[in-house]
Amino acid sequence: MTDLQKDIFTGAIFLTGIVGFISGEFIISSTLFASAAIASSLNGSRKSTKAEQF
Repeated sequence: MTDLQKDIFTGAIFLTGIVGFISGEFIISSTLFASAAIASSLNGSRKSTKAEQF
């Protein structure tokens, strides 16, 4: 997956978490927020590693 696809996927997970939170699905939305945060931090560490190589 390209970086753009990973960013879109992370954003989609986050937006789905917001919709779940509004509809009252607190356990599901908490899981989605956590997975979006983990994916975002993993993508950030990969991007900083690539920047340091060049």
